[in-house]
Amino acid sequence: MRTVINARGGGTASTGHRPIHELLTFIAMLTAVVLGWATLALAEQIPTVPTHNMSNKERNELKEEAREMFYHAYRAYMDNAYPADELMPLSCAGRYRGVTPSRGDLDDTLGNFSMTLVDTLDTLVVLGDLEEFEHAVKLVIKDVKFDNDIIVSVFETNIRMIGGLLSGHILAEYVQKQADVMTWYRGELLEMAKDLGYRLLPAFNTSTGIPHARVNLKHGMKVEALRHSRETCTACAGTILLEFAALSRLSGEPIFEVKAHAAMDALWKMRHRSSELMGTVLNVHSGDWIRRESGVGAGIDSYYEYCLKSYILLGDERYLARFNRHYHAIMKYISQGPMLLDVQMHRPHTKTRNFMDALLAFWPGLQVLSGDLKPAVQTHEMLYQVMQMHTFIPEAFTFDFQVHWGQHHLRPEFIESTYFLYRATGDHYYLHAGKKALKALQKHARVPCGYAAVNDVRTGKHEDRMDSYVLSETFKYLFLLFSDPADLILNIEDFIFTTEAHLLPLTLGQLGNHTFTGVRDQDEQVHMLDYMRSCPSPNKLFPETVRRPLRDLVTGVCPRISSAKRLRAADFQASNTDHLRTVYDMGITMVSLGEGKVQLLHSFHNAKSPEDAERGLIFMQEMVELSNSNSIPNTQLQAVAYKREGEREMRILEAGPSHFGMELVNDLSVVQRAVFAKPAKVCSALKNAEEIRGKIVIIERGECTFVDKARRVESAGAVAAIVIDNTPNTSINNQQMFAMSGDGRDDVLIPVVFLFTKEAEQLIKAIKEQPSLELTLMSVTALKEKLARASITKTDTKSSDSKVTP
Repeated sequence: MRTVINARGGGTASTGHRPIHELLTFIAMLTAVVLGWATLALAEQIPTVPTHNMSNKERNELKEEAREMFYHAYRAYMDNAYPADELMPLSCAGRYRGVTPSRGDLDDTLGNFSMTLVDTLDTLVVLGDLEEFEHAVKLVIKDVKFDNDIIVSVFETNIRMIGGLLSGHILAEYVQKQADVMTWYRGELLEMAKDLGYRLLPAFNTSTGIPHARVNLKHGMKVEALRHSRETCTACAGTILLEFAALSRLSGEPIFEVKAHAAMDALWKMRHRSSELMGTVLNVHSGDWIRRESGVGAGIDSYYEYCLKSYILLGDERYLARFNRHYHAIMKYISQGPMLLDVQMHRPHTKTRNFMDALLAFWPGLQVLSGDLKPAVQTHEMLYQVMQMHTFIPEAFTFDFQVHWGQHHLRPEFIESTYFLYRATGDHYYLHAGKKALKALQKHARVPCGYAAVNDVRTGKHEDRMDSYVLSETFKYLFLLFSDPADLILNIEDFIFTTEAHLLPLTLGQLGNHTFTGVRDQDEQVHMLDYMRSCPSPNKLFPETVRRPLRDLVTGVCPRISSAKRLRAADFQASNTDHLRTVYDMGITMVSLGEGKVQLLHSFHNAKSPEDAERGLIFMQEMVELSNSNSIPNTQLQAVAYKREGEREMRILEAGPSHFGMELVNDLSVVQRAVFAKPAKVCSALKNAEEIRGKIVIIERGECTFVDKARRVESAGAVAAIVIDNTPNTSINNQQMFAMSGDGRDDVLIPVVFLFTKEAEQLIKAIKEQPSLELTLMSVTALKEKLARASITKTDTKSSDSKVTP
């Protein structure tokens, strides 16, 4: 049975037992603070889908529907947008750089080089449309030019344009030999790829070898707009090697592969040597990390992908070793049950944000390629439930699966992972999951002129955007999911997919590594871990070889002796290593979410034994009861008080305390005007630091830790801070108050208190009506006693006055 706890409304619900895909048989999200006060978070019951086998007839119908979806979008682009880079599906017009209104950095993808057509070439071959492929190749050769005075993204230009040109060239030669067509073709696409590659090379002229994020196609780095270029993301610098190695080996020009290897080597040296994790943004000249957040989503995702795929394609074992080191660290620090939670690379037990982004949906597919099926199934199932909850996977979603950023740009990553899991397991569950994704696109994204991105999954409002990857990846993976490999004109297992789903033949590795001679760096010592997980051949990813390890993946590794005495929730101490080991054996994962929250996830499949799993369920039930019986003592509640003009009595809003900063006890208080922080969440540099000096600062919850917010405003001269909740309709009357947690450092001196949303709305309204309003921060108990004393004194004075005889 699966139990779902609904913390906000109370009560439980049960659903029938499901097959292996329901690996999370019990998820309880327990929100707690350091001292043991706790509230429950929300877990919503998700509707299930059929798991019966899909008939060949239905599967073929879905394949043809996917084909029709591709042509609906492709024809819309060719008829209304070509030779523009992208189609604007609502305007039914092309998007040109420098002509269409700018979207800021997002337009760095565009280079006025017909990107959607180049990105789509190999999809036409996958669909078997050789006539249209030949026509498209001729158009690209005739119309596409790169001598444009335009600044473009090195990363996007490489994966979409160079990758598209190379894959188009490889498949043009392939169909020449296999189908005796395109006999006129003489390698023109390869020459174009080489031309474009040379235009990207100036970006690699840095002291570290890590490329700049952007480059001018005509003038390289010698333009004013790039003079101060310093930063790039890990994925931007680490997603070059497949395309550049293929370009070198096909053209005989070694420079591209040399530069790409050097960039990967430089990134490897920048990893944190203790955690083996990578940050997200770094300086291309010094190699210093600018953003130390580490995860598997935006900004870092395809770096890990290319570590593994570089080994598969090129046969260089250094990349397998690097991938395995990173993978072990990710599974140790970032993977928490089915979820992937960002951490600090240098403090990997510290979570950095309270949401996950949609780009991490590629991760289960990469895990399939690495041969680690169980966590792939778990994470995919979590993502699938998020999709069912919101129709599409939103651009970012919180740990309780609510929308954080509502956009959906028709991304392919979830469908990509669904395809690889189906190919690995043969389980028709993934065909049904793909069907649901396909039908959602048809119902909610299809417009007369292509497919439009969704601006907000909560409203379904469209955005005038259809990225080139919709044709290059999304529809390609949908078509392949429902296709019988025997019906394709290509043997897909002879190729590897780039991050843009372009096809590169595995035979490239047989050309030898003549263009690059690698020497193992002295600090790159051989680790026993490096080769513990070998990369399986794509030919072996089938149920009989993949499902088998799943049966005893947990119980067969590092068995522990279970404790004879059952651990009770009331006795549990998070600092006790024996307790932590015991709850782990019971199938419970404990995740620190930051902002004073701890999440417990229980899974029968993760428990050491059925008996341990039952103990874990009892432990979770006890923890729920414990959380319902505990609350912050009234003596520790803080007050945010004020008296508006014309009012006789002071209004008191009850607030939560913090485990850092000055403790407002007895008669200690802060009285001052309030200022709203800019930006509101104070997770980056303050824009109104001068205004904040000497004031009480109002901050919005989210995106970074409470204590980091406090440090930023204190350094700007604030005398106190009020953190307001970012969840609608919360109140001291419907939520259990908690104390904001710190990080163990005792360096914050100002008092910091927490207001739920309803109370915060009252405060904000009062300040907007009276900007000069003074606030008093004080212990609720002490303030009420002070007001009571003042009231008694005032009454006594009036009484004395009444007895005076003139």
